[in-house]
Amino acid sequence: MEHASPTLDDVARAAGVSRSTASRAINGGDRVSPEAQTAVDDAVARLGYAPNRAARSLVTRRTDSIALVVPEPDARILTDPFLAGVLRGVSEGLTGTELQLVLLLARPGEPPGHIARYLRSGHVDGVIVASHHKEDRLESELMRSHLPSVFVGRPFDTESLHFVDVDNASGGRTATQRLVDRGCTRIATITGPLDMTAAVDRHDAWRHTLEDAGLPAVAVENGDFTVAGGASAMERILAEHPDVDGVFAASDLMATGALQVLRESGRRVPDDVALVGFDALGAERTTPRLTTVLQPVVEMVTAATATLLDVLGGADVPAEPQIFVPRLVEGESA
Repeated sequence: MEHASPTLDDVARAAGVSRSTASRAINGGDRVSPEAQTAVDDAVARLGYAPNRAARSLVTRRTDSIALVVPEPDARILTDPFLAGVLRGVSEGLTGTELQLVLLLARPGEPPGHIARYLRSGHVDGVIVASHHKEDRLESELMRSHLPSVFVGRPFDTESLHFVDVDNASGGRTATQRLVDRGCTRIATITGPLDMTAAVDRHDAWRHTLEDAGLPAVAVENGDFTVAGGASAMERILAEHPDVDGVFAASDLMATGALQVLRESGRRVPDDVALVGFDALGAERTTPRLTTVLQPVVEMVTAATATLLDVLGGADVPAEPQIFVPRLVEGESA
């Protein structure tokens, strides 16, 4: 016959203390003498007692779980290498801890604020937010809730939110300058959604680099950070500006879609149209191999996770963001 799991009462009896003292000793409460703490620790080890997490959370107000919030449809998690890198980075950041990860994705048609309401209700101890959009309302909701949080990517409101990011402006300038240096004079860009700071920063960097070079901003098309979006954007650019000779696609997925359309239209890459992407996530699998800008997503997210763990541990975490430096990854498309 199986023995019943030891209870808190069993631990208290074995340690010779009251039930409340045993509870405080197990859950890290104060007002426990060193002798009582030692007696309870010995009893826990001897009996093999495992505290009930639900009961423990009532005492400590901790859930021992953090949320990774990705306000994107679940299909994106399976197909977007950036989001796959986010998952890997959080997983690596939690190595060696007992924290559980709760993954929160947006559902199609879900009203803004739905995820924020879940987070406010005390289900998790902290949150990492990646791929957020302005209308998600996560920034204002998390500031109001005081729930420990770290953003991957600069929030629109940086006043009191921790975040890590790549220097998107520098990366966008590097990508566009590569096309200028090749001698391209009719340079278009395919942007991500402009309700995301990464997309805005990369677009602005493209425009400023062209201004500095005395070149026209030929065309701007939104590719939604997807392969299909990049392909559609490239089709629109070719239809309206058939003389385009350079394209900065603000993600490798969009560059992959653009590459397919350029090939189907009979344009040689890079001879007729040079192409630069952004991310360096799977760029080596394209033909020709994509010239792109490195965004070290796994390292960024691991750093974001470490920052959140520091906040949860009560450390005095500096307010300054952690900004990673991008660099050009040589390929054959530009």
